[in-house]
Amino acid sequence: MPADIPAPTAATDEDPHPRFAVGVLAFCGVVVAVMQTIVVPLLPHIPALTGATPAAASWLVTVTLLTGAVFTPVLGRVGDMYGKRRVLIASLMVLVVGSVLCAVSSHIGVLITGRALQGAALAVVPLGISILRDELPPERVLSAVALMSSTLGIGAAVGLPVAALVVENFDWHTMFWVSGAIGVIDIVLVLWCVPESPLRTRGRFDVVGALGLSGALVCLLLAVTQGADWGWTSARTVGLLVAAVVVALLWGAYELRVPTPMVDLRVSARPAVLLTNVAALLIGFAFYANSLVTAQMVQEPKATGYGLGASLVVSGLCLLPGGVMMVALSPVSARISGRYGPKVSLALAAGVIAAGYVVRYFTSHSLWLIIAGATVVASGTAIAYSALPALVMRGVPVSETGAANGLNTLMRSIGQAFCSATVAAVLAGITFVAGGRTAPTLHAYQVVFLIAAGAAFAALLVTLCLPGGRKPVAVGTGTVEGNSRNVAGDRKDGVRTMPVQEIRETQEGA
Repeated sequence: MPADIPAPTAATDEDPHPRFAVGVLAFCGVVVAVMQTIVVPLLPHIPALTGATPAAASWLVTVTLLTGAVFTPVLGRVGDMYGKRRVLIASLMVLVVGSVLCAVSSHIGVLITGRALQGAALAVVPLGISILRDELPPERVLSAVALMSSTLGIGAAVGLPVAALVVENFDWHTMFWVSGAIGVIDIVLVLWCVPESPLRTRGRFDVVGALGLSGALVCLLLAVTQGADWGWTSARTVGLLVAAVVVALLWGAYELRVPTPMVDLRVSARPAVLLTNVAALLIGFAFYANSLVTAQMVQEPKATGYGLGASLVVSGLCLLPGGVMMVALSPVSARISGRYGPKVSLALAAGVIAAGYVVRYFTSHSLWLIIAGATVVASGTAIAYSALPALVMRGVPVSETGAANGLNTLMRSIGQAFCSATVAAVLAGITFVAGGRTAPTLHAYQVVFLIAAGAAFAALLVTLCLPGGRKPVAVGTGTVEGNSRNVAGDRKDGVRTMPVQEIRETQEGA
């Protein structure tokens, strides 16, 4: 199972500038992340605008979560095998098609289809991380990857206020036309200045493994996201959870026997990789509570005794300082990881997130203190999201960077799905009547803060169990100190080849 790597070539004036590539890929990541949250302010209005039921409208968020979860690891693996830039461009094209479908129709079925296509583009983030690892010199990889990974949080923070402004001031289809146009710009920029990664993993694509993983994820996430509406003990919910477990076990047994698995479970079971993915799930849970609760809390009417009666736009803007901090702190996280190791960065981040929720627990009556607490949580998330891919790169063979980062991104998405279900259950279960309407009590929000702080603290404990501390991150694709253009191997048909096993041994010896 060799990985084909082109022979090193001399740089020319026509080669893309790495600085442009980093900026373009980060911009792509922000755009894709914005797509995940762009319809949230629109959801209460969808039944009136489309004639759909509230349950059908909720699928505009659910379907994006499902397709993002399924396609992120699958397309990461496809990128490892057939070209990361090629698959990244295809993902952006899918985003554009999905945006156009949503822009031209008010039919709920068409809108759900378009949102499904937008969700599939989430694979852009792990693909971008893999390209940066393969193309940049070692000294620039950590900071670039940190920025790319943070785009998931930056996009979420930016998407809500932008969508709120559009909903309040323009026809709601406008935001989909704009997202489609930006997607086209992304494609042009990628074609102009992002090079194709030279590393390939040879072998056949594991179709059965991809279908098995997709089936298990769909069953799990459907049960989690729809359990509150269906009933957690209903036949549908329980049946889907049982099916998810059975399919996952069968899939795992199959993956251990094929030569080129969809997910290398032997690598994924290493403590360095397994614990990193568990930490990613917990961080995803803790981060998402901040986004879900902040906007809703400040919009609660003043009759509740704690609500501020803020507008949709103001509630979205409460998250914007957190997005700014994510941009500012991603290089700081890279420097911490470079000096002390990504384990230290992730532990620090988990502690900051937990502290942010403690602040939020005691400061729920003042807009500025709510913004301050939300920004502290976002700051910790920025450091965490920047450190996670560095930990992944340290623990997996270089030939599996795309698939491994896709799996790590998937774990964050699963954490967010569980968070969404938990927050909905808590806010719906602890209510009172205020101003003639039923609303969550202040205690309900405080319970959410405590649960999210607990998830962050659990992430801290998991991080402390990670092996190593200041172990340098292997950022190259064939050698520990070099990048893809420094790989040595056997020459064959005009390319240099290196068996994946040799790459793994090199990585493990780092």
